[in-house]
Amino acid sequence: MTAADRFRAAVERRDPAALDELFTDDIRFHSPVKFSPFEGKPMVLGLFGVLLRIFEDFRYIGHHTGSAETADGAEAPSAVLLFRAVVGGKQIHGVDLLHFHEDGRIKEFTVMVRPQSAVHALGEAVLAGLVADGLVPAS
Repeated sequence: MTAADRFRAAVERRDPAALDELFTDDIRFHSPVKFSPFEGKPMVLGLFGVLLRIFEDFRYIGHHTGSAETADGAEAPSAVLLFRAVVGGKQIHGVDLLHFHEDGRIKEFTVMVRPQSAVHALGEAVLAGLVADGLVPAS
């Protein structure tokens, strides 16, 4: 089973603890609602804890594998996972782009979602969850 398969299974089980072994310590998570990435395993695991709580009817609907350029310009093995979900009553169609370290763990993660109304609902729900969990200060 590949790291992408194990990641998909952990998300579908809503099991954030299973994600710990899949992420590098210096993982970077590029969000559709925040310009700078979330960095480091503790923050990204905390973010996934929030995401797994707020997504309703989350399901992966397809996948592709290959290679792609990371944010730092390096070529890396990659997987693209297509998903659908609901957040705050808004239907979301999204893509998870996973880049893998040479040891097979996920080193970079990018999420893209549509439509804009869903991006807005997602951003509000994630911020509220991060604040509630003490991962970011209240604004």
